[in-house]
Amino acid sequence: MFRLKTMRKLFFISLLINGSIFCIAQTNKQGYELKMKFTNVKDTTCILMHHYGEKQMIKDTAHIDAKGNAVFKGSKTLDGGMYLLAFPSKKYFELIIDREQFFSLQCDTINMVKSMKIKGSQDNEKFYEYLLFIENKSAIAGPLSKSLSKTKNQDSIKSMQKQLADIEKEVKQYKKDYVKNNPQSFLSKIFNASAEVEIPETPSLPNGRKDSTFPYRYNKAHYWDNVDLNDDRLMRSPVIHNKVKFYFEKMILQSPDTIIKEVDALAKKASGKEIYKYIVYYVTFTYETSKYMGMDAVFVHMGNSYYYKKEQSPWVDSVSRAKIMGKVRILEKLLIGLQAPPLTVPDSTGAFNQLYNANAKYTVLFFWDPECGHCKKSTPKLKEFYEKYKDQGVEVFAVDIEDNKDAWKKYLRDNNLKWINCSNGAGNGKVYYNLKTYYDVYSTPVIYILDEKKKIIAKRIDAEQLEGYFVNQLKLKKK
Repeated sequence: MFRLKTMRKLFFISLLINGSIFCIAQTNKQGYELKMKFTNVKDTTCILMHHYGEKQMIKDTAHIDAKGNAVFKGSKTLDGGMYLLAFPSKKYFELIIDREQFFSLQCDTINMVKSMKIKGSQDNEKFYEYLLFIENKSAIAGPLSKSLSKTKNQDSIKSMQKQLADIEKEVKQYKKDYVKNNPQSFLSKIFNASAEVEIPETPSLPNGRKDSTFPYRYNKAHYWDNVDLNDDRLMRSPVIHNKVKFYFEKMILQSPDTIIKEVDALAKKASGKEIYKYIVYYVTFTYETSKYMGMDAVFVHMGNSYYYKKEQSPWVDSVSRAKIMGKVRILEKLLIGLQAPPLTVPDSTGAFNQLYNANAKYTVLFFWDPECGHCKKSTPKLKEFYEKYKDQGVEVFAVDIEDNKDAWKKYLRDNNLKWINCSNGAGNGKVYYNLKTYYDVYSTPVIYILDEKKKIIAKRIDAEQLEGYFVNQLKLKKK
């Protein structure tokens, strides 16, 4: 792998996958044929790959013979985009595969950029001219950056910063000139899409102060301007993944309502089939597994809006669709702000207790198993929290999820647990509720926090986080 620096950051063109209709053979020939000659590699295998998101997928393999020759050949035209050719040594180099799909190249694996010789592909000739330009600038910028991090002399710092800024300007100008002279090139599409938004001078407010929010608002408003969301070739470059990831992680407010609004707007713009598919996929599974509380609302929205019907996501098979929608149906009744599903379960005497009868300003709904190792660590912390704040309106409604009453009652006695203790066990190995589908309890412990009306205000919170959360709630109430 080689990486190319452009001052503050590594510029690195990798790949991504799947479906483009923009690939045109340069002649009437069908398929592709890529002839390779490696001066220092022999008797091994090389792999032609493309990426989708952060994953690599193998497109073709070829054997490198004793003389260093290899041929990739197929009867079907390759989808256009940025590809990589990888060796068992984990080194690789990149290629543009688009209109020209019958060409040859020669290089070594010591310095692929400098040694690269290409015949029959103007796209790749220009691409490697660019990579050589970047490599030469990196050879200057690298030592400068290293020296800058060590020096304390202000004159030297200013001088090196200016040199680095000049190099960055040269790189930007190179790309602009390339786009101007090669407007139809796929590399121009990549340059345009990956370029940062040029933000104009910040205007002043009526009070004379600079509008501090202007750069952010302008950047967000123009973030997608130069990204062709109709061109699925960009799926086989790092552009779409990096742009989508940065936009949803860094550019927008991390609240479910904002994310839902933004993904719907972006999906409408994405007329490229693969780009649309990736946006839907990325947002769905990013927020399904988010570490931030409440983001499951985004997953529920994505399921109902993009997976419920086959025509919304025709690439999803029936089994996967059923799994997604099954989880949506579980989570959609457990979102923050909704009423908690009712529970009626017996205590240690056999008397039934209703969750909604727990008279408290805050109810900690605690699903646990006395024989679970994590529960044995969480329960003492919960007890400490409860004893400290029970006089301020906190109650615990604890539900043992299993049907092992002897172990459960022994644990209650041994640990002197005096909150509301109930069991989901109905006896004879049966339970009252399927808590996996009713309360999304697939492991223990699980904690929900309910307000006095039994609305969910927090969930899947750790026992050690309870005090911090509760103190914050009290502060908000006072305000």
